[in-house]
Amino acid sequence: MISTTSFRKIKPIIFLAIIAPSFLWSFQLINGSLGVNPIEKLMDNFGEMGLRLIIATLLISSLSEFKKLRFLADVRRMVGLFAFFYVSCHFFTYIALDHFFDVSFIIKDILKRPFITFGFLSFVLLIPLVITSPKKMLKILGYAVWKKIHYLIYPAAILSSVHFFMLVRANKFEPAIYIFIILLLLLYRFYYKVIVPRLAQ
Repeated sequence: MISTTSFRKIKPIIFLAIIAPSFLWSFQLINGSLGVNPIEKLMDNFGEMGLRLIIATLLISSLSEFKKLRFLADVRRMVGLFAFFYVSCHFFTYIALDHFFDVSFIIKDILKRPFITFGFLSFVLLIPLVITSPKKMLKILGYAVWKKIHYLIYPAAILSSVHFFMLVRANKFEPAIYIFIILLLLLYRFYYKVIVPRLAQ
């Protein structure tokens, strides 16, 4: 069984592996190797990476409850913060590089196109999670309140996956798989957090 101490030794490697794509894509944007529509490609890359990391955070939360996999909890916060980092890069690319901070147009676009509405709502729901992620916030808020706030990751994950599903025009297999995984993880959490305790009474 891997101990938390030994797992922490490879934490910097995980950190570098997650952040490396952002540097690669930024470099590709600069040297013009992101294809015919580089801004759209960069925005898509950031968004997909953000969604994958949101799912990874949910998966880590579930797996770390098993005794032999508790060491995974040590990277949950880091992965979650990186999820927000990539989602923020996705949103920033949209407002800055794609629409040059045209606030009026951006607001109309968010309200007019449902898939952008879902994506924006997902981004907003992630903000309280980031604000309350430091350990001192857990002490300030108390575990019960802190836990309720962090349940927001579930609607955020659903909205993100629906955003991706609606965005993809051709092959919807990948976004459908993401939705399936998220629903599966939701059912798992509901069963063990709600059904099992009631059956034990």
